[in-house]
Amino acid sequence: MFEPEEIRKDFPILQRKIGGKEIVYLDSGATSQKPKQVIEAISKYYETNNANVHRGAHTLGDESTQLLEEARETIAKWIGGKSEEVIFVRNTTEAINLVAYGWGLDNLKKDDVILTTEMEHHSNIVPWQEVARRTGAKVEMVKVTSEGLLDQDNYKDKLKLKPKLVAMVQVSNALGTINPIVEMTKQAHKIGALVLVDGAQAVPHMKVDVQKIGCDWYAFSGHKMLGPMGIGVLWGKKEILNKMSPFLTGGGMISEVYVDHSTWTELPEKFEAGTPNVAGAVGLVSAIEYLDRLGIENVREHDKWLTVYGLQLIAGVEGVEILGPRDAELRSGSISFTYTGVHAHDVATVLDSQGVMVRSGYHCTMPLHNKLGVVASVRVSFNVYTTKNDIDRLVEALLEVKKIFGK
Repeated sequence: MFEPEEIRKDFPILQRKIGGKEIVYLDSGATSQKPKQVIEAISKYYETNNANVHRGAHTLGDESTQLLEEARETIAKWIGGKSEEVIFVRNTTEAINLVAYGWGLDNLKKDDVILTTEMEHHSNIVPWQEVARRTGAKVEMVKVTSEGLLDQDNYKDKLKLKPKLVAMVQVSNALGTINPIVEMTKQAHKIGALVLVDGAQAVPHMKVDVQKIGCDWYAFSGHKMLGPMGIGVLWGKKEILNKMSPFLTGGGMISEVYVDHSTWTELPEKFEAGTPNVAGAVGLVSAIEYLDRLGIENVREHDKWLTVYGLQLIAGVEGVEILGPRDAELRSGSISFTYTGVHAHDVATVLDSQGVMVRSGYHCTMPLHNKLGVVASVRVSFNVYTTKNDIDRLVEALLEVKKIFGK
């Protein structure tokens, strides 16, 4: 049975008290906390297996290589891909940049269209702006409705521009909106576009199967799904990855090097220059195993319950205006809101004084906030360790904002 109060005991940092108050951590959308099982797996690697991979003709080197490749296999299976299609990167941002520079610069030309959306994280906007600047391509954006949903009619209109690429988020980090990416991917493929999906906010909360989605690339980070920082994944279709240029070059990704030229090794090492983050890969596998034990379907149900409960209570606070859809079936992982007459940073500061930790600002979605006419917002975001009591404490802390600011 899924018991968040029991799950919470696996997270050492949540046992801390700050200012005499137990931590209410509602900033999991920025980074999740790590269970002791993940921390121990990383520690064990450094204590017993640490060595560089692939080249060392000794026991520790062989063990480290085996752990890295076993991690790749586990991750591939977890998302429905093949191990040679899993590329280790630092985070979702690097994964998207890999596609932008490894595919975009070679395949986009003047007046080609890159289609993204108004709700994207800056990491799925800025790289494409840079590629457009260098190639003469154009960036177009699908509009967001006042309810915080992608405007599907506008999407169909934008597809008439025949974009070469559609780059879109599966779950909005600012609004929690779950986008219909399976259908949107089908529509994009019909007009010949390739599809990149930013899955950073999806993988912590729901089952992801890249085959069912049908996309050409899928990017996510380990640190948002109970894993360590500094490890992320780009999955891509083998036939597309084989045609792409390396994003980084140097040791580990070469086949042969001569004075005047070099050749690249096979997938996936072709895109993994330098020493990989083996400990991070080991920690990410431990996080996947932890989520598997809980059951990803149970994780999603817990997430929906928190969303329903949170929407109900937060909406009842005078002065609070919730952003995004009100239907929990269309949301995952977070609730963002504004507080009339009080800046989001001030709200977050008051909440922090009560032991409640949230995110405030643009959440790396400035175009979205501008579209919604919001200077900044407060975001509360959940994970498996989030409890009913955390939401209750949040609402109690919001009442302190009224006391202090008289709003």
